[in-house]
Amino acid sequence: MQRSEQKRAAGLLVLVSLLLSACNANGGSLSSFGNDAAALELPASVEAYPDSQVLAVAKAQFAAGNYGHAARYYERAVELASNNAEAWLGLAASYDRVRRFDLADRAYREAGRYVGGQPEYYNNIGYSYLLRGDLAKARSNFLRAHELDPSSVTVNNNLELLRDNTTRAKRN
Repeated sequence: MQRSEQKRAAGLLVLVSLLLSACNANGGSLSSFGNDAAALELPASVEAYPDSQVLAVAKAQFAAGNYGHAARYYERAVELASNNAEAWLGLAASYDRVRRFDLADRAYREAGRYVGGQPEYYNNIGYSYLLRGDLAKARSNFLRAHELDPSSVTVNNNLELLRDNTTRAKRN
């Protein structure tokens, strides 16, 4: 390699490393979901909010990808209104995203008491099983959700995601 080519290669290497570090400002500690690993931990405590705002804060934390914080706020929401199916489903989904499937299963059981026959319930459980890698149980729940609401974009997208995962698994 000539001297000018070496300088150009070194410059490209520096440029590429700067670009890659800018893509991940947290130093490379990403979870399998692409989130900062800290977002997937269950914090010991979270900032207090008035009871009337807890569910909205939980939803906002989940939407922002702060699943551990969302779980803590959803826990508070179900303490405040133990018959709130939306809070139970949010809690279960938050636990799924922090990979606490034992706690997610409990929250899904509670949610099932209130919305067990709804497509959203089966869709969420299906997604939980998809995250766990149990494609058969995921498929069963997605199909049940699809029977209940064949026009649901979310359910249809999850069925497509499942097909992609199944195809990928067969290739490997």
